[in-house]
Amino acid sequence: MRYLAGVDGGGSKTFAVVADEQGQVLGEGLSGCGNHQIVGAREAVANMRESLQKALQQAGLEESQLSFIQFGLAGADRPFDLNRLYPEVERQFEVRHTDIVCDTMEGLRVGSPSHTGVVLVCGSNTNAAGRNAAGQTVQIGGFNNLFGDRAGGYHLAFQAFSRAIRSWEGREPYSLLVEKVPASLGFASMEAMIESCLDDEITEAPLQLSLVVHEAAREGDWLSRELLMDMGKELGLAAAAVIRKLGGFKDQSVPVVLTGSILQSGRSPLLLEALKKEVAEVHASCTFVIPKLAPVFGSVLMAMDHLGIAVTDKMTKRMMNYGG
Repeated sequence: MRYLAGVDGGGSKTFAVVADEQGQVLGEGLSGCGNHQIVGAREAVANMRESLQKALQQAGLEESQLSFIQFGLAGADRPFDLNRLYPEVERQFEVRHTDIVCDTMEGLRVGSPSHTGVVLVCGSNTNAAGRNAAGQTVQIGGFNNLFGDRAGGYHLAFQAFSRAIRSWEGREPYSLLVEKVPASLGFASMEAMIESCLDDEITEAPLQLSLVVHEAAREGDWLSRELLMDMGKELGLAAAAVIRKLGGFKDQSVPVVLTGSILQSGRSPLLLEALKKEVAEVHASCTFVIPKLAPVFGSVLMAMDHLGIAVTDKMTKRMMNYGG
């Protein structure tokens, strides 16, 4: 029996899963930040090792018994990042058969059995990536507003904060956000919020405001609806760019995998409609998929791919039904 592991490293936590070649989950482990751009490569990889050791202990296995470890890591975007991560992985792990990909590829793998198509990430931040049948990959965005990103929770919160102020000042029509934004932050009025934020030299809008936008949109607020539609269009533009850069996929139906809290939990109809409309202008035949498997299982499945293990529906159902 061969054993393998998937490690999902993010900004707040790192999650590892150990499984056998039949898709049976044997152990899991949780540790701290796995994004080297936040804590540095050494600490990030140390957290990865800690999470894996916990999973191995639960599984009753030693690291040397693993045939492959697949890492799906936030921040592993460019060769520059991989050149920092691989030496640390080699230094801290016994297993030599490993692979590192950006965590976007985990999302694509759990949402597309063929491991081809487009994956859109829209959580606190945003990213878009894709892979075609030839194994070519491309990434669009994922770095921040300075580099062209205009989606994600932080971006939505910033827009809510600044546009609510404009509405209060009269530079834009009245919006429900004039009351909802300061109230959600514990202020009695917009004026009190502005004065406090200026005094404290606040430069970033609190992420919780992204939830306020969804709430106000459901109540019919014009500005909140506009912000969500704009974000949907931006996500659609990113997906369309991925499709074009990968050769258009010709007449194939393209899976567009939707990941991240705004796309998976928020699921604003306004956002999704705008997204789909933008993608349809580039490729008429697309299937929009919200994965049922957690991202870490994308790494588990990719580890199986590296080992030449054919993944069956029965195996993915085992992972889906895993209760931890």
